[in-house]
Amino acid sequence: MDLSRPRCRLWRKLVLVASLLACGITQASSQMYISPDPFTGFKGFRSLLTVNNAPKDVQEYSWHRGANDTEENLIISYNTTSHSQQNGPMYSGRETVFGTGALLIKDSQLNDTGNYTVRAAAVNDTQRATVWLEVRVFETPGISVNTSYAVLNVDSVAAICQTNDTNVQWYVGYTQVSSYERMTISPDIKTLIIKRVRSSDSPLQCGIQVFSEIIKKSELVYLTVTYGPSYATIFSTPVNYQGILPAEIGSQVKMECFSDGRPQVKYRWIHNISVLSFSEKNITLPSLTWDQMGRYRCIVENPATHEVLYDEVQVQTHEGVCTWGRHLFRDPTDIRQGMRSCQPGSSQRMRRADTEWELETFQSLRTIY
Repeated sequence: MDLSRPRCRLWRKLVLVASLLACGITQASSQMYISPDPFTGFKGFRSLLTVNNAPKDVQEYSWHRGANDTEENLIISYNTTSHSQQNGPMYSGRETVFGTGALLIKDSQLNDTGNYTVRAAAVNDTQRATVWLEVRVFETPGISVNTSYAVLNVDSVAAICQTNDTNVQWYVGYTQVSSYERMTISPDIKTLIIKRVRSSDSPLQCGIQVFSEIIKKSELVYLTVTYGPSYATIFSTPVNYQGILPAEIGSQVKMECFSDGRPQVKYRWIHNISVLSFSEKNITLPSLTWDQMGRYRCIVENPATHEVLYDEVQVQTHEGVCTWGRHLFRDPTDIRQGMRSCQPGSSQRMRRADTEWELETFQSLRTIY
């Protein structure tokens, strides 16, 4: 089958159409026209209307609101000879005309939408052009999370960017992120999952890229990352060492419990086997009595993480307490079945040895003495 002749006819038709289009473009390009730049027409941003193919000897550019160039709808005019501009009835204070005739509208508003006409008055010719400007509002994406409370290094958080846009970006702690070992972004880019949440993972935010230079972001979502307690320590006056707080009867004793955590930890105190009725972090004994002697335990608890820690001290008198090395001991030869005794005056109080190391030390001291 010979296809050469139909192909030739088709080729001739294409050449003819291309020639006609080229001619039309050449004719159209000789007329003055207005072209908005790519960033024009968004609320809150500047809009720039550029004049193309204006006469070379233009003496004045005048911009008007609407499809005609009457004086009543004049926005602003610019004299190319004196380089001066004159404001018209439609001037809002946000318009500027450049020497090229381009109109700049700062901080575009929705009511700026409409026709804009430019008149270029030359020595031998006056040309006009009109363009429609539509000011739109950027889509602001929404964001939601499955929870705003998480336990440090334990819980996971899932965030969803609420938008129909497919060009979504994620920000964690004000920094753009991508998927990696601890963070996963879904295939549709609209869901972010953070594993083993850290304090630095807040706040969360998503954004959509309108242009290469413009990104519209959602509101910030702050996470409350709970942790602790990681320690519990009792500091006292007089100073306690190795859990022993030596004090005189009638003297003042202060104990303060220190810990960390978020939210703030709660404190409880136990004296010997009795739960004390207050929940402060400090205890002050203005004048120490025999009934106030014994073991004090501070319990710290985080209601969010459910972690509980404690520290304790033994309040006892100076009498019969000797110093051996850096440890406080009663008479080291007085050891009874793994107990070390405290005998203030005629009373006898017993405290169980805390570690096998102490027992071995007592045994060695007893051999020496």
